Amino acid sequence: MKTVINRIFAILFASTLLFSCDATRNASNEQKGAVIGASGGAVIGGVVGNNTGDGNTALGAIIGGVVGGAAGAYIGNRMDKQAQRIEEEIPGAEVERVGEGINVTFDETSGIYFATEKYNIEGQSREALLDLANIFKEYPDTNILVEGHTDSSGSDAYNLALSKNRAQAVTNFLKSNGIAGNRIETKWYGESQPKYDNSTVEGRSKNRRVELAIVASEELVQEAQRQTNN
Repeated sequence: MKTVINRIFAILFASTLLFSCDATRNASNEQKGAVIGASGGAVIGGVVGNNTGDGNTALGAIIGGVVGGAAGAYIGNRMDKQAQRIEEEIPGAEVERVGEGINVTFDETSGIYFATEKYNIEGQSREALLDLANIFKEYPDTNILVEGHTDSSGSDAYNLALSKNRAQAVTNFLKSNGIAGNRIETKWYGESQPKYDNSTVEGRSKNRRVELAIVASEELVQEAQRQTNN
C-alpha cells in the first residue's frame, strides 16, 4: 500500500502555504498527497488538484476534499484501516492511499474485470465486489466515487457508452448489496483518460478499468473536527 500521509511533515509545515504550492507544481502523485497533508485545507487541495496533470479525476476528487490539520490526520487514520482491509480482502486491487482518501483501481488483472465489450459482473468479479461491499459496510462514514474507463479501441461514442455501462454495473451491484445510493457517485470517461500506453496490449488491458475514490463523508469530517477541536 502506498501511504502518503506523513504526520511529522504535517506538523512541521502545516502553515507553509507558499511552499506547498511550489512543491506540488512538478511533484508525483504521492509527493502531492504528502504536501497536501502537510499544508492542509481545501484551498491547497484545490490548487494541487488543478495541477495533477494526469487526468485522474478520482485522484482529483480525493485531493479536492482534503480537510488538513489534526482533523485530516484523524480521517487519514480511518482511511489507513479501510485501505488495509481492501488490500487484505482483494489482493489483486491496486490500492493507493492519497492524502485523506483512497484510490482503488481494478483492471483486467486485478479482481474486478469485464469480458471484451461486456459489462456483466460475474465469477471472480462478483466475489471481489461482494468483499468490497462488506468493507464499505464496516466503514459507513465514507463516500465512493465509481468511474468507468476504456482503452482506445472502437469509436469514442461506443467507448463512452461502454464505460458508462460498466461503472453503473458496479454502482448497481454495490447498491443491491447494501450500500446506500447516497454514498455513491458514478462517472464515466470512455477512452479520454488513459493511464497507460494504448499502443501496447498490456497498456490497453490496464486502461480497461474501473477506479474508485473513497473519501470522508460530511459526518466523518464533522466527527474529526469535534474530536480534534480543529
